[in-house]
Formats: sequence, C-alpha cells, structure tokens
Amino acid sequence: MPDDTNGAIPVHAKERLKGLRSSLHSSGVFTSDFSVNEFLLVRKAGFEPIGLCVGTCVYHVGVQYGSWSKNQEMDVLSKAMYHARELAMSRMRAEAGAMGADGIVGVKLTIKRLEWDEHLLEFIAIGTGVVHGEGHKGFRAHDGGPFTSDLSGQDFWSLLHAGYRPVEMVMGSCVYHVAHRGALASLARAGQNVELENFTSAMYEAREIAVERMQFEAAAAKAEGVVGVDIHEGSHGWQSHVIEFFAIGTAVLPLDQEIAPEKIADPIMVLSIND
Repeated sequence: MPDDTNGAIPVHAKERLKGLRSSLHSSGVFTSDFSVNEFLLVRKAGFEPIGLCVGTCVYHVGVQYGSWSKNQEMDVLSKAMYHARELAMSRMRAEAGAMGADGIVGVKLTIKRLEWDEHLLEFIAIGTGVVHGEGHKGFRAHDGGPFTSDLSGQDFWSLLHAGYRPVEMVMGSCVYHVAHRGALASLARAGQNVELENFTSAMYEAREIAVERMQFEAAAAKAEGVVGVDIHEGSHGWQSHVIEFFAIGTAVLPLDQEIAPEKIADPIMVLSIND
C-alpha cells in the first residue's frame, strides 16, 4: 500500500520499476497491456513502451440522502468519487514519472466493490508508460510531467499523424438524485405513452454537469479540445434513484510540428498483420 495519499510508490512497485528499460537499447524488459496492433502503431508513432503504470485507491464512500421528491446533485458523493479517482490517477502518474516515461497511453479507469464491506470501493488506474524514441520532451503535460491518455494505440497513432498530441486525461463526475414520482402521478399516467419530464430534466442536467466539469479540466490544462469523450453511468450500490454520470476523454493540443509522414507506417498495412 502507498505510504501516504500523495502518490507515494510502494516498495514492491519500486523494485519492479528498476527492472524496466528506459529505451529500446537499454537493458531490462518492458511490460505493456497493448495488443500487438497497438504495440506496432505506438512504435511507428516514434514511441517505445517502458512498462505498466498502476495506481489504486480503496475509498470509503460516505452516505448522503436526497429529498424524496427533489432532483438534486449529491455533492458529497460527487466529491468522493472524483477524489478517489484522482488519487488512483496521481499514483499511476507517479509510477510513470519514476520510470522516466513521457506519457501514459491506453489508460483504463475502473471501479469495483470490495466484498468485505459494501461501503468500500477500489479505484484502479492502469496504462502503459511510453517514452519518445528521440528524447523529445515536447510531448509532456503542461506541468512537465507525463501526459495521460485513454486513447488506444491506434487512436494515439492517428492523433499524432493528424498533427495533435494528448495532454491530459480529463474527467468530470456528478452523482445525482432523481426525484421519485408520487403515487397519484403514477396512477394518473398508468398505461399511457407519455414523457416523464421530471426524469428527463434530471438525467439531462446530471450529464451536463459531468461534461461541464470535464470541459473545465481541459481548459485548465490549456487544451484546445477533448477527443474520445465517453459518459459512463452507474449506481455503485447506492439507494434507489441515485446515479453517477462520469465523463472522461483526452485533452489535446496541436503539435509544434507534424511527424514526418514517411516516419509513420500505413495503419491499414499494420493492422492487416493480425486481422
């Protein structure tokens, strides 16, 4: 387990990182969760995989009750879910920094409920640390640390080929209580085809809050835009009518200079190897 909450790396992780290579020609081995096609295209984009970067956080999510008949954000739960993911991400990024990576590609951010306590969730961030083959540091994030991206190896290649680079994986969370329908209202509309405006409004607003927060993160990272946006929904075992909307994507910026086309293989040719 980490020594504290500030991204400290456990002893066994430090030992594992010592065995990784820092470039194609150095000693050691690389580890990666890339598919074969992803591995080939990341290499064609001028990057070398170094090793898996992992961050985890076991978090006790508190309790918050919403008004039975009111649409409202559960701000205590929203903050808890965001903070836990942020801890996992920062620890993953700390591992990437320790191995000398310029960035992390293919980040997967997952949540699982622990069996021994229904209030405990484990947040896991994992991706492959990569380093630019020519030592170019211009690919790093705005704070000088490794960039993070949930793009696949294929999308990473395409992004660079189009003249853009990933800056930061950005996210926004909103846990929302959707108001219940009263008994009379339910009976009055029984058997009818009719929109439930209250529910529609709640779901719409909750998604918008999550996306807006993700967009705010992208602006703070000085990004031009966000690609690959996905919105996940889940209740995580909370009481009825409480749902989380989680928006995530990769913030991007234009490259100072496009990678020369002759240095990048045709992706169709590469992908056909294993098709």
